[in-house]
Amino acid sequence: MSAADTAAAWWAERSDLAGRVAILTGGAGGLGEMMTLDLQANGCKVAIVDRDEAAIEAIRSELTTRGADFLIHVGDARDPDVLDALFAATAERWGRLDILVNIVGGTFKAPFEGSTPKAWDTLLRTNLMHVLHASSRAIPAIKAGGRGGSIINITTIEGYRAAPNFAVYSAAKAAVAQFTRSLSLELAPDGIRVNCVAPDLAPTPGMKKISAGVENSMNYELGQQVAIPMGRTGTMTDISDVVVFLASGLSKYITGSTLHPDGGTFTSAGWFNWPGDGYGNTLPMDVMRYLEQRGE
Repeated sequence: MSAADTAAAWWAERSDLAGRVAILTGGAGGLGEMMTLDLQANGCKVAIVDRDEAAIEAIRSELTTRGADFLIHVGDARDPDVLDALFAATAERWGRLDILVNIVGGTFKAPFEGSTPKAWDTLLRTNLMHVLHASSRAIPAIKAGGRGGSIINITTIEGYRAAPNFAVYSAAKAAVAQFTRSLSLELAPDGIRVNCVAPDLAPTPGMKKISAGVENSMNYELGQQVAIPMGRTGTMTDISDVVVFLASGLSKYITGSTLHPDGGTFTSAGWFNWPGDGYGNTLPMDVMRYLEQRGE
């Protein structure tokens, strides 16, 4: 057996993803698309729901080209009836469920003062409530197989640090993190692992809307070097790789945890790597002098 064959056999045995069934909410566009395609590439049968019809058609075409075994529903994952239909179709098609990835999320920038209860409800529904609805349906389905499984919740670094002008969003993501930790203990005896993935800056469609114009700034590359210890923004594969790991047998002894594919920003926690000065948690003197000269 060649070295390549040995490596492939090792991965197939340890990952144990071939033939597994995965449901992904928001699995057609952006991060969800990458996660769906990466899980399928590793042998999973995938069932996804998404309300973006253009993204649905694009991923349908790709999965068909791959000869994948898949289900696609068009609908809003925040609607319990939509989730009921997806879980029922998955059970009828494959008779099992092994993996749930809760991807749906979103926010907008605004100070809390002046925000409305309607906006709060939308943020909680988009970032928290659908996780509860989907998990409540996944648990009995995974338990029925008696093989254990994996629930993966996509959160954000903002659920683990302060986020001015994103207070309700941050609170909702923090709630998902605590829900994940608590649920992991309830389900551990059944071999069902529950974990979070909390990225920071990554070029997803949602992130690009929030940071519109920033990437065209002359100082954008310098900003990456200063704010991100690894010196670059994340890619969608950086995040999807972690999801594949948590879905696979390689993480079979990990539960109640959050993995941070963020280049070190969560760990740096306010420490910035200033060129020529190294790490500091205050502005370098030359920057302060520059601001003073500008009257700032």
